[in-house]
Amino acid sequence: MNNKTTTLAKPGVTPNDWYVVDAADHIVGRLASRIATVLMGKHKPSYTPYADMGDHVVVINADRVVFTGRKGEDKLYRHHSMYPGGLKATSQIEMRRVHPERILTFAVKRMLPKTNLGRSMMRRLKIYAGAKHPHTAQAPLALDFAKKEKA
Repeated sequence: MNNKTTTLAKPGVTPNDWYVVDAADHIVGRLASRIATVLMGKHKPSYTPYADMGDHVVVINADRVVFTGRKGEDKLYRHHSMYPGGLKATSQIEMRRVHPERILTFAVKRMLPKTNLGRSMMRRLKIYAGAKHPHTAQAPLALDFAKKEKA
């Protein structure tokens, strides 16, 4: 009789690595799903769903991400003020002009768990519109995702 047990990692035991991702010319949804995988820690063999064992991700050039199809012109970011008639909508073009890093932030946030664990994962995501970032002291490793052809 084999008594094999599943090893489950304890929270805080696995070290967190730092990665840097260049988002230039990447498709938003595909890049966001790969970043969410790294933030959750699903790329590690010791992944445990209830433990916060993901890595830190620094995204640069977030202002140069692309959309497929007509989402570049048609996409709206909506939120509600909780007052009657308080629906606010911002177009993707306006969002890219005012806060280009929020495009990728919203995409990644909606792919993470909607719990305290997901919020702690979001704290490990750093997104910058330009090519410079203040996290060089952490010596982040380059995380290169293969670019897909734009549809």
